[in-house]
Amino acid sequence: MHINDYLIKNETIFLSKLFNLLRIDSVSSDSSRKDKMQEAAKYWAELLNELPLDVIEIHQTDGNPIVYGEKILNQNYPTVLVYGHYDVMPEDPIDLWISKPFEPEIRDGKIYARGADDDKGQSFIHWIALKYLLDEGMLQCNVKVVLEGEEEIGSSSLAKWLDEHKDKLLAHVVLVSDTGMIAPDVPTITMGLRGLTYLQVEVTGPNRDLHSGLFGGAVANPIIILSHIISKLIDENGHITIPGFYDKVMAVSDQERKKLNEAPFSEEDYKQALGVRELFGEKEFTVLERIGIRPSFDVCGIWGGYTGEGAKTVIPSKAYAKISARLVPYQDHKEIAQLIKSYIEQIAPASVKVKVDILHGGQPYVMPSDHPAYLAAERAMKEVFGREPVHLRSGGSIPIISTIEQKLGIKSLLMGFGLESDAIHSPNENFPLQNLWQGVRSVVAFYSHFPKVMHEN
Repeated sequence: MHINDYLIKNETIFLSKLFNLLRIDSVSSDSSRKDKMQEAAKYWAELLNELPLDVIEIHQTDGNPIVYGEKILNQNYPTVLVYGHYDVMPEDPIDLWISKPFEPEIRDGKIYARGADDDKGQSFIHWIALKYLLDEGMLQCNVKVVLEGEEEIGSSSLAKWLDEHKDKLLAHVVLVSDTGMIAPDVPTITMGLRGLTYLQVEVTGPNRDLHSGLFGGAVANPIIILSHIISKLIDENGHITIPGFYDKVMAVSDQERKKLNEAPFSEEDYKQALGVRELFGEKEFTVLERIGIRPSFDVCGIWGGYTGEGAKTVIPSKAYAKISARLVPYQDHKEIAQLIKSYIEQIAPASVKVKVDILHGGQPYVMPSDHPAYLAAERAMKEVFGREPVHLRSGGSIPIISTIEQKLGIKSLLMGFGLESDAIHSPNENFPLQNLWQGVRSVVAFYSHFPKVMHEN
């Protein structure tokens, strides 16, 4: 049966199963919903059993369960390891949802629910694709599936679990749908992700808040000192001034830069959508390059002193800032964090005490465009969408992707079908039905092309 006929025949059944998954409020950051994490893992195990896979296991961890399944058809077939996550972000603020976040409904051709895109809907694409291929006897790859419940809170249990199960997880590529497309009709392969380092700075001046009239001009103000420190970390052109910061930034060829800028993009539309008159950043790079192949530095929060209603004339005792840097290959998030910490401590004046805490981070990731899985994805998406896919370097981070490469030595193919308008992590998260079905067709086509490309190479 052709995939289109198969989807038409089974659409109601598939949506019912997806909706059952979406109804489980598996919010990993909420410790009171531990039972929901177990429920979601159990439901995924039941889904894998329906495919059917030959091995299905629920592995309990110190955190949330990891679901594992496999179908080994032929030792000579290439092996694909499918990764997804069943945990979702909190639904707050609940009053901004048009419909209930864990009662999925279809409006305007879109599924609305928390997790509709990230990542229950996108993970379910793979379930439908594998169901079709197994039902029709068309699968010519071995398949392993890993579904975790901590992606939204750092994947700490999965990192440990990967170390313990390396032999079980041998594969030629990891296939992931947790990214997006430039536009509904523009197939997109995310070939890179920026890494991340995140720090908190605490500046302490006097041992208590002081009267700004009695002490102003004689005692350093921690908020002003903190502002001066931050201003010395990045210049007016977006160039990061921390010594050694750029030393290991991967050079990108003119050819790849040209390919990256072939993505449909309007700077004017971009500014209008954001409500800004002018963009900011390194002038020698385009906007797409700045958010894809260049590192960045940002202040994510700053606070201190009196911020309530009316006036209170104080010199605050303390000021704080949370800062982040997005990184590119071959920058190491631990090294960069230490460079930032050391430089802040170096430039801080003696009039204050400065404490810098390194909170967390993740490594950058890049997928070679000549990898067999990448070539197969290009062919698959062109076949389904009728046009060459766009090659995207995402400005965001999925730390577990680089962790998988470090632990298992396997590259990940980021073949996502979400849209910016899907509002992931926000109220009214949604996923267009068109993207769901096009995703299934693309994954089915990938499994058709991957063995052929592997044979060619």
